[in-house]
Amino acid sequence: MEFLARLRRLFSYDAWANRETLESLEAAGDTPPGRALRLAAHVLGTEWLWRSRIRGEPRPMAVWPELSLPECAREAAKLSEAWRTDLSAATPEELARPVAYVNSKGEPWESSVEDILIHVVLHSAYHRGQVAAEVRASGFEPAYTDYIHAVRQKQVP
Repeated sequence: MEFLARLRRLFSYDAWANRETLESLEAAGDTPPGRALRLAAHVLGTEWLWRSRIRGEPRPMAVWPELSLPECAREAAKLSEAWRTDLSAATPEELARPVAYVNSKGEPWESSVEDILIHVVLHSAYHRGQVAAEVRASGFEPAYTDYIHAVRQKQVP
């Protein structure tokens, strides 16, 4: 399988895992546990940030946005479609393209689109794990968002 196809598959997984995570927060009741909603919103805020950096556009929201659960669901759906559209048009040359940006500490950096995309998926998985820990610590059942589980359940093409 070519690398772009693998990236598309990873972002398909990412979209599914974001949906599963948000559904687990919804199942936990009217008020999501602890920091769980804040962490879920952070996943979305940072995905938008990285996408805007790649595209050279202003970021559409804060890195730690204050979002309700329905707002998170709407943003997750929009992100899923945005990544799908971007990756369907991506080329190997685009993946190699350097992106200059300034991080949250004010430091200038440059990373390839490929490295940014891999970072997005890994960063999101890390924070979804934190959401799951918060949900479980509050006595609820967290989403099972392991990649291999998604593959076995045919949630990833």
